[in-house]
Amino acid sequence: MSVSLRIGIIGGGGWLGGAIAGSILDAGLVEPRNLSLSYRSEQPRRFPNSFLTTDNQALADRSDVIILSVRPDDWRALDVEAGGKLVISVMAGIRLDALSERHNTGRVIRALPNAAAEVAKSYTPWIGASDVTEDDRALVRAIFQACGSEDEVARESDIDYLTGLSGSGPAFPALLAAAMMRDAVANGLPAEIARRAVNTVITGAGRLLERQDESPDDVVQTFLGYRGTTAAAIEGMRAAGFNASVAEGLSAAFKKSVSMGDASDNRWSGSCGAPLSKTGR
Repeated sequence: MSVSLRIGIIGGGGWLGGAIAGSILDAGLVEPRNLSLSYRSEQPRRFPNSFLTTDNQALADRSDVIILSVRPDDWRALDVEAGGKLVISVMAGIRLDALSERHNTGRVIRALPNAAAEVAKSYTPWIGASDVTEDDRALVRAIFQACGSEDEVARESDIDYLTGLSGSGPAFPALLAAAMMRDAVANGLPAEIARRAVNTVITGAGRLLERQDESPDDVVQTFLGYRGTTAAAIEGMRAAGFNASVAEGLSAAFKKSVSMGDASDNRWSGSCGAPLSKTGR
């Protein structure tokens, strides 16, 4: 892949845009001088050798690939003419047809990285419109492999579902960790010891799953087979509705993603706006 490729990130001054920028620079996909980042208020200091601007159209004009890393609500005020270039959205909910119409290009991608992009451990599902070429697909894979791992999915509804599942990043493990820590403190453990114990359990589990690449269900069944304290805990959580609570939460996230896309279809209007900083989940 040519290092002369020019990539622009609208919202590159924000957390996710900056994480993607850092990952593709580290991977050598783009040279600093060929990377453009737009920002709204505070100029990022992290990329001194890249092109920094508050003008989204200027960024688009000097880029071969345009990455949209803004909140879905803020995208509705974003007027950028792509003129047939490859546009990659990392926004939740915004449909391919809306992206294509707004930015005047059939080469559009919907992708959903998560917070782990900051440490090159994101999982990113993505889907392309019919005009996306095989070269475009190869570039999308390279960008999101630089951020972690990726999969092309078959349906936009898959992206909507994964917005809640993998798009959550550390949120769900952190939710479990927070509940475990509260229970530990309630049982008399000092907060610092409880925090360290819980955080180590969560991070250790992630590393083991990554190294062994086992099915999570197989891991659970192994512990159930020991019939010890962990099995008792798993059975107690399931009896209290753990599986149903997870399913209910993911269903709510899926419905929210769909409704965000419906809102974008019905409410967007083209008015030139300043670049925004973060995506919405």
